[in-house]
Amino acid sequence: MFAPTLSGFGLGLSLIVAIGAQNVFVLRQGVRREHLAAVVAICALSDIALIAAGIAGIGAALERMPWLLDVARWAGAAFLVGYGGLAARRAVRPGGSGLTAGNDPGRATTPAAAIATCLALTWLNPHVYLDTVFLLGSVANTHGDGRWAFGLGAAVASVVWFTALGFGARLLGRWLSTPRAWRILDGVIAVLMLVLAALLLAPTLG
Repeated sequence: MFAPTLSGFGLGLSLIVAIGAQNVFVLRQGVRREHLAAVVAICALSDIALIAAGIAGIGAALERMPWLLDVARWAGAAFLVGYGGLAARRAVRPGGSGLTAGNDPGRATTPAAAIATCLALTWLNPHVYLDTVFLLGSVANTHGDGRWAFGLGAAVASVVWFTALGFGARLLGRWLSTPRAWRILDGVIAVLMLVLAALLLAPTLG
């Protein structure tokens, strides 16, 4: 069961490290050391719940309609190739200045405001349902009995990333703030996405 777990970890990490409002918020809270444990816990636990929902929901659909497995394979592979292409484009032609949390200490955030903001950035983001529920759920179910091992790997990736980003914010923030760092990271993500797409389609092409 090690291979599905490793595959889940790789795909989960590749999806979650993409620059976005949620990562910026976690990094900012980490730099400011404000309500960090709650923010990290909400992000990680939300991902775990969404991953489990995706695996269980899509698994139930596949039991009733087995032909959806091939549809899920090709749809997932198409998404991975597209996502990898976008990452490759960002690596070649970056459009931003990197991930920054800002240097202005600003006004302190209340616990309620921090939690509400974190929940909104997580659950009101439409991409989280496409990435975490549909894509991870679909790819996980292509592993058959290893689908929950795949989900475990994706869940561990989420916990590792948010913990590292939040509690290592001052170190990671310094590194991730440079465009060159994100070009390297996007290049790695592009390669990994294409490899995962090929592995996903391998059973149908063999």
